[in-house]
Amino acid sequence: MRPADYDFHLFDLDGTLVDAEWEYTRTVFDRVGDRLGREFSDREAYVLWHGLGGPRGETLREIGVDPDAFWPAFHAVEDPVARAEATYLHDDAARLLDRVAEVGGPTGVVTHCQEFLADPVLDRVGLDGRFDAVVCCTDETGWKPDPDPIEAAMESLGVDPGRHRGYYVGDGESDVAAAWNAGLDAVHVERVGHEDRGRCVLGDRRVGGLDELVDPT
Repeated sequence: MRPADYDFHLFDLDGTLVDAEWEYTRTVFDRVGDRLGREFSDREAYVLWHGLGGPRGETLREIGVDPDAFWPAFHAVEDPVARAEATYLHDDAARLLDRVAEVGGPTGVVTHCQEFLADPVLDRVGLDGRFDAVVCCTDETGWKPDPDPIEAAMESLGVDPGRHRGYYVGDGESDVAAAWNAGLDAVHVERVGHEDRGRCVLGDRRVGGLDELVDPT
């Protein structure tokens, strides 16, 4: 697949286009642990941050943490300035976005990252104003793998999968499922490796880096 083959382009944010330095992630889980009265190991923090165990709610329950307690604590301790300063844009993501700009077509982001974090992150890595739509998942917009947030982005872009061909690129199983549920092609980028993830994630296209979409073979 090539970006030029599509009418519109949608992307996940964290783990796909950008990532945060480990020191920031570790600090966040230390603060969440303080609020919940429970320490998180490095492995637990790593798995939860990257969604390696599948849906994070299930992972939390498996390690004995109530998701309804975890998420308010998680969002309460995240600092937009610190998060933005710790975030970097993947080089291959920059190259893919440049290619997408060349071929044209509406472009958007659909992310679980909350708006108060996503806005400064996009500004920090030079992507502010780069997208025609940015949808941050909430209880109102829905959460991946439900198609609702992707459908909200498509509505904002003025596209319809019945008439326009689009794809969604993400690094998690919920991203692939959300794309398929919304009638889009799904691209999975494996940033951490199958061995570390403990499973292979299916997709219409599976890549080890986004340069594979810039120069498809």
